[in-house]
Amino acid sequence: MNSKSRREFFELVFGSALAASLAENVLAQTSAGATGIPTRVLGRTKERVSILCLGGWHIGSVKEKGEAVRIMHAAIEEGITFFDNAWDYHDGRSEEWMGDALAMEGKRKKVFLMTKNCERDYSGSMKCLENSLRRLKTDHLDLWQFHEMVYDSDPDWVIEKGGLKAALEAQKAGKVRYIGFTGHKDPRIHLKMLSKEHPWDTAQMPINVMDAHYRSFQKDVVPVCLKKDVGIIGMKSLAGGSPRGRIPTATGVTAQECIRYALSLPIASLVVGINCVEDLKQDVEIARGFKPMPDGERTALLERVREEAEDGRHELFKSTQTFDGPHHRRQHGFAV
Repeated sequence: MNSKSRREFFELVFGSALAASLAENVLAQTSAGATGIPTRVLGRTKERVSILCLGGWHIGSVKEKGEAVRIMHAAIEEGITFFDNAWDYHDGRSEEWMGDALAMEGKRKKVFLMTKNCERDYSGSMKCLENSLRRLKTDHLDLWQFHEMVYDSDPDWVIEKGGLKAALEAQKAGKVRYIGFTGHKDPRIHLKMLSKEHPWDTAQMPINVMDAHYRSFQKDVVPVCLKKDVGIIGMKSLAGGSPRGRIPTATGVTAQECIRYALSLPIASLVVGINCVEDLKQDVEIARGFKPMPDGERTALLERVREEAEDGRHELFKSTQTFDGPHHRRQHGFAV
């Protein structure tokens, strides 16, 4: 797929020549890493990160800590140098195991480390930060994101209750380098966050073939991020669900197609769930051999899933509370 054809596709998806040009620039900045896994620029941070990001939730679901550590060390050696985590993953186990893995043999210096703040208020955010730094055995986070912006009031709470104030103070103190947010529920909530006066460094969101047809983050949020130079981090490329992913399990679209599709969009990195060496090898192979999906192949893939995608049956994290974290349900007074 040549540059002109890709721009035309992006203009069709994002609705403007400017967004299409900005999207093309993101892919044009892709370069091969030292190990062959490409890197891209993470928005206004100008940091280069691997196009695959090791998911913290899955690493905490590995049965034995020793195996989780081996997977993380192997990921670094293979060139996955962007690590994801969150304060509440497995009640802190994901951060603790990752901290132990990165504390060995100077591994922390090789990784762009991100974790997430589950609080909205000032004091809670400060406590959340100190817990994460302790568990991760580090004196600073490369990226700290407000986790699960999934309720309409969350963007206001982060400002009004003092969460952002805490993040800015932590940044000034050198404990946090960059600040962003995540969410999986509704593009409107992401747009509300992006409308705030604070210039967010990153935004994490669902990016998959189904999303193109239903409450679409890639159509509604990605263009705004591009215009504001917000680094885009994709997730849920397989739509979660079973260990192999709901989309490959239920639709016949392969995991390779799903990941190639997501990486063909103007995201800086894609969070992938890896809980065994086989998954790591598969994802590394896809990343090393990655080439943007040709226009015809991408269009055919989207048409293939259209009927099942349009009613949201494979993206229940957008329409139900089933995938909302317990901590965030409690914040809003919902049953856990």
